[in-house]
Amino acid sequence: MKDLIVIGAGPGGYELALAAAKAGLSTLLIEKEEVGGTCLHHGCIPTKAYYKTASLLKESKVFFEFGLNGEFRFDFSKTLNRKNEIVANLTSGIKFMLNKA
Repeated sequence: MKDLIVIGAGPGGYELALAAAKAGLSTLLIEKEEVGGTCLHHGCIPTKAYYKTASLLKESKVFFEFGLNGEFRFDFSKTLNRKNEIVANLTSGIKFMLNKA
């Protein structure tokens, strides 16, 4: 039997589970998909990764004013890979903390 069952491994859920385990409670964390929740996998983090690419592309439009000449092209597959790497690294970090708890 568990002292605490946490449903949902988003930021609130996994932090609660970690705190409970640290306090000595036998804790079960239930998640139907990946740890990290909507923010990490579909919301905040992917959006920020895409925004960074877009803002750099926009900034490149004024490079010529500083004597930097060249053309920058948007490569969605590289942008998607970068986002996926960021999400995978953060997910891996959360899993590591949970396994260590």
